[in-house]
Amino acid sequence: MRARVSWFALARKGGMIAGIMLKRFAFAAIVAAAMTLPTFAQEVEENEASTQIIIADRMRDSTTQLPTARTVEQADIDAMTDTVVRSDRPEYETTLVVIETTLGDITVALETERAPITANNFLRYADEDRFDGTVFYRTLSVEWGEQPNGFIQGGTQNDPDRILDPIPHEPTNETGVLHLEGALSMARFDPGTATGDFSIMLREQQGQDADPDNEDPNRQLGYAAFGYVVDGMDVVHAIHAAPTDPDKGEGWMKGQMIAEPIEIVDVRRLEPAAE
Repeated sequence: MRARVSWFALARKGGMIAGIMLKRFAFAAIVAAAMTLPTFAQEVEENEASTQIIIADRMRDSTTQLPTARTVEQADIDAMTDTVVRSDRPEYETTLVVIETTLGDITVALETERAPITANNFLRYADEDRFDGTVFYRTLSVEWGEQPNGFIQGGTQNDPDRILDPIPHEPTNETGVLHLEGALSMARFDPGTATGDFSIMLREQQGQDADPDNEDPNRQLGYAAFGYVVDGMDVVHAIHAAPTDPDKGEGWMKGQMIAEPIEIVDVRRLEPAAE
């Protein structure tokens, strides 16, 4: 009887472990698929008339002159940079950028040394005001891990008047910029098609990193992470908590679209005050 109980306990424990691993595998597959854009692009196309009106209004609003860079003391910048340079990895060159939204500011450190193509693409969109007047339009939530968990997504939504040419893909196994908590990552169709849409991770999401041994070619390359939030994760969480519309979105994206998207007012470099 004692041996029977022992084997039952072992089998139960094994089942629990298998269940956890299955949940993690399912999450990786869901999120890997979720960071693509096709079905949302189809929704935009189907609602082209109303979408173009919204874009036109926002582009008119964006003509208001805003500062091209926020000036702060050098000590403040050093303090922010220190938060992204973690003790478990060496220091690399980064560029600080402020994403100003109607819910508050998100300050990010772009990995211009380790992921130069992707980070400089984001900087070009910022410098040319291509993000100004766009929105965070989507949230993805998952039930496992520390809650809340998932990511938020925003940017140009493939607006032809805003997007630039697609950029080459920089996989995480080459850059070393991983999908940790607060990571910025490019949304895309296939690898090498990313333009002006990006996501911000609420928690670490290893399923987005490159996995060269995976049988799925898309998973082999993963998604391109290119920076980290150094201030304003509370704003990221507030955006993630925004109500979604159960009828918006196509396919597995249905119900993930924010009912009232959060406006990105301005995206600009964070520069030290002149001495």
